[in-house]
Amino acid sequence: MAAQSPEATTVPSVRDADRTRTEILDVATQEFADKGYTGARVDEIAAKTRTTKRMIYYYFAGKEQLYIAALERAYTGIRALEQQLDVDHLDPAEAIRQLAALTFDHHEAHPDFIRLVSIENIHRAQHLIRSDILPGLADPALNVLTRILERGRSAGRFRDDVDPVDIHMVISAFCVFRTANRYTFNAIFQRDMLDPARREHYRTMLGDLVLEYLTAR
Repeated sequence: MAAQSPEATTVPSVRDADRTRTEILDVATQEFADKGYTGARVDEIAAKTRTTKRMIYYYFAGKEQLYIAALERAYTGIRALEQQLDVDHLDPAEAIRQLAALTFDHHEAHPDFIRLVSIENIHRAQHLIRSDILPGLADPALNVLTRILERGRSAGRFRDDVDPVDIHMVISAFCVFRTANRYTFNAIFQRDMLDPARREHYRTMLGDLVLEYLTAR
């Protein structure tokens, strides 16, 4: 059997490439979330993976591109969940609760997402605006909300002076604050907003707040 050439043995398969990219992004997300864009180092990311700094640059070209890729994956994760949410058959009020609960659950389970978004706001979204997927980032959330609001208005139950961005902002504000401000809030008020004993209380509160606003006359 003929020996393989050196070139053949060093070209990663598609599966290996995907696995390597995923591993790099997993570690990079943690590093950027913990240390910020400025504090994170590609050398340290490489040291915590099974690859090399050279291969990181091969896959992502540079630190900024790696950071943008981590941001993109973080955003597309929640957007994919929103697209999969099947609420068109539900009562509009229950549909709103389901969408709010989805965001609540996601943000609680992905604190790195909250930290990345906070870090990017410190940088005034200068990296995110360079993302190729930015134009489509809002569509999944707003499409679902638009359909729910239209059905609620048609039934005479929701006010007509609220748009999908308003509701998305209210839901996001509650969910982001609960996770991002967990430690300072606890230090001041001695209440852990992520205490499992209070989880269902806050989850229900979010739905109540949004629906109270939507049905206020």
